Order: sequence, then structure tokens, then C-alpha cells
Amino acid sequence: MDEKLAQEILASVERGFEDQIAFTEDLIRLPSLRGKEKPAQDLVHEALERRGYAVETFTIDVDKIRDHPGFSPVTVDYSNAVNVVATHRPREETGRSLILNGHMDVVPEGPHEMWEVTPPFEPKRVGDWLYGRGGGDMKAGIAANIFALDALRRLGLQPEARVHVQSVVEEECTGNGALACLVEGYTADAAIIPEPEDEKLVRANCGVLWFDVHVAGHPVHVREAGTGANAIEASFRVIESLKKMTETWNAERANYPYFADLDHPINFNVGKIKGGDWASTVAAWCRLSCRIAIYPGDDPAERARRIEEHLARDLAGDAFLGNRPPQITWNGFFARGYILEEGGEAEAALAEAHRRATSSALESFVTPGYLDARVFVIYAGMPCLVYGPVTENIHGFDERVSLASIKRVTGAIALFIAEWCGLEPVEAGHD
Repeated sequence: MDEKLAQEILASVERGFEDQIAFTEDLIRLPSLRGKEKPAQDLVHEALERRGYAVETFTIDVDKIRDHPGFSPVTVDYSNAVNVVATHRPREETGRSLILNGHMDVVPEGPHEMWEVTPPFEPKRVGDWLYGRGGGDMKAGIAANIFALDALRRLGLQPEARVHVQSVVEEECTGNGALACLVEGYTADAAIIPEPEDEKLVRANCGVLWFDVHVAGHPVHVREAGTGANAIEASFRVIESLKKMTETWNAERANYPYFADLDHPINFNVGKIKGGDWASTVAAWCRLSCRIAIYPGDDPAERARRIEEHLARDLAGDAFLGNRPPQITWNGFFARGYILEEGGEAEAALAEAHRRATSSALESFVTPGYLDARVFVIYAGMPCLVYGPVTENIHGFDERVSLASIKRVTGAIALFIAEWCGLEPVEAGHD
């Protein structure tokens, strides 16, 4: 691609940027929490359909994906868990195909009074920042995918290859949304996911396991507390045991490429705790909802077995838990990590697009978080480039994403599409 065309593409991104941010704000206003994503997905469906793409919205069918090795177990109702996929087809497919993927689901926002700049679902611009739950993670990325294609069409150009624009659910809890798209037959020569990664390319990321630990107590009236066993208090000993195991797993990092230099790649978290029935009754039960990372290459089932065996062994001498061991159920992420091998053509194309859009070299890094890229890399053999805008406070209060960074990333994606897919004049009659 010559420099003149590259600059025209970046200028076209600039011309459409206000509309792009307005669309991102519209998405933020729709609280697309787990199980409640459909209104936001409907908005995306309508936006893509207006652009003339063939659009499919489908509900995740658990029976179709249950036996896939990438499936994560779930107990929630999927009747409103819908994916949206738009497809562009050129007149003659001569370029390399592409998936532009993003997730619509957002994590819970927490107490609204603890958001200082704006309520979580009321987008607000302050200087270079756009505030709102899901703005960075990752509705700005979904909009970037759509408006990168728009930028080309304003120049009378379209990809010379098949392109699928995907807005999926379940990324924050299972990865089953992206997996369902794969099982439905959506594949390509490469994929891009504009996750909030500070304009860097993710070289590798951890896998993730979600599990519940159920601790049973022995309830008595609080006046006889010494004769009972408090399940909530016993759960503290379970937590400390799992923390000890986590340090053992972190000590294994030298055996894993790209992770040896990370201080703490395996992070364990107790995200929710529930227990007990009455303030004056020693707690009869407690449930911990937990998350832990695993290394790329690890089998989730093997790591799950190690967790179960560790707790059984480590708590065997506990005066109460040794006789009534905690029970584990696997519910949510059961996902492998992945490595994006160096030196691929897709990475080279993104590096050049990034250089033109940002006037800087593309950096790569390793993250201990989960990404849907594992679906494409492991189960479809596709290079997946996770690369998106600068953000702060994702999963926290006052989540915000840099407007200037969104523009640069959108430009880079548009340039990547032009180089990877090739370009042809917009089809006659295609608005």
C-alpha cells in the first residue's frame, strides 16, 4: 500500500470519528451484563444491517458446543445469550479473509455511588477520556471494527476478501460465545480482537478456571458456638490453602516460555462469598466463587484435578475440614491459554499498520488475563491479533478509554484490513 492511500484511510477514520464515538456511547448506555446483552446486540445488528451486510443473530446452543474441547461448563440460562455476525463478501474473493471480533458482555459495575465521574452507564467525555462501564472493555473495540470498514467505504473501497464482524457474549465468564461462532462455521485466515491492551500486541495469555468451593459447617445456637463449626470461618482456611497452592504454581513459571520473567503470572481470586442463614446461628454453609489462572499448554482438566487433590491433602489434618472436606464444582471458565507464535504475516501486517497510524513500533507483551483469542489460535489454527486502545480501571470504578487511542487503533485496523484483505471498488449499489 502506498503512503498516499494510507494517509487517505487515516483521514477517512478522522472524518467518521465523531459518529464512531457517538455509537460507542450508545452501546455504553445499554447495560449489557451477563444475560442482558440482547438490547445492545440488537443495536449492533441494526447498525450492521443498515450498512448492507448479511447479518445473523443466533442464540448460543449449548448442545452444539458441549462436547467441544474448548467448552466451559455453565448452569445459567442461555436463552438470551446471542451472538451477532455480519459478513462482507467481495465480488471475487482474491484477498485473505478476516474476522473482526469483540465481546459485548460487561462485568458488574458495583455500587453506583462509588463511581466518581459519572454513573456507570451514562457515558461522559472528560478531556481525552470516555468514561463508562464497558467503554474500554470492550465496546470501543466493537465500534472500531465497524468504523474501520466504514472508513474504507467512504473512499469507495471495500475488502477484497470475506470479512466477518463478530459481536459475541460470554467472554467475561466462559468464552463460549466466540466458541459458538467457530462451531457455526465462521473461520478466516486471521482475526483481530481490539481488547484494551494499550496499543500493544498480546504475545501470550493465561488460561482461566472458575470454580465454586462449598464448605459445610455444623450449625448451633450462638450461645453454644464452641460446640459447632462455622462454615464461613472454615472457608478462610480454604482460601489460605489455595493461596499457598498458587505460590507453588507461580514457582513453575520458569518452565513456560514468555512467562518466566513475570513476577506473578498465576493469580488466584475469591470474587464472591455467600454463607450462613442467621446472625445468631453458627453458619451452616459457605460458598466461595473463585478464579485462578493456568499456563498456556496446560490442560484445564489436569489443573482442576491438582486443585482438588491439593485441598484434600492440605486440609486432611484440619480438625473440622479433615472430616468434612470442601466440595468443588466447576462452573464457568475451563479455558486454555495460548501463545501467538512470532514472525507471522498477520503480525507483520499489523506492525506496519500500527507504525503508520501511531508513528511508533509495535510492542508485544504477555498478560495473565483471559482472552477469546484462544478459540481462534488453538481450535482453528488461526493467527489472532489482540490489540486495542489505552484504557484505565477496566473491571473497576470509573472505567475509561482514551479517545485519541481509539482513533489510532481504528486507523491501524483499517490499514491492516487494506493490506491483509486487499481492496476493490465498492460494489455497485452497495451503500
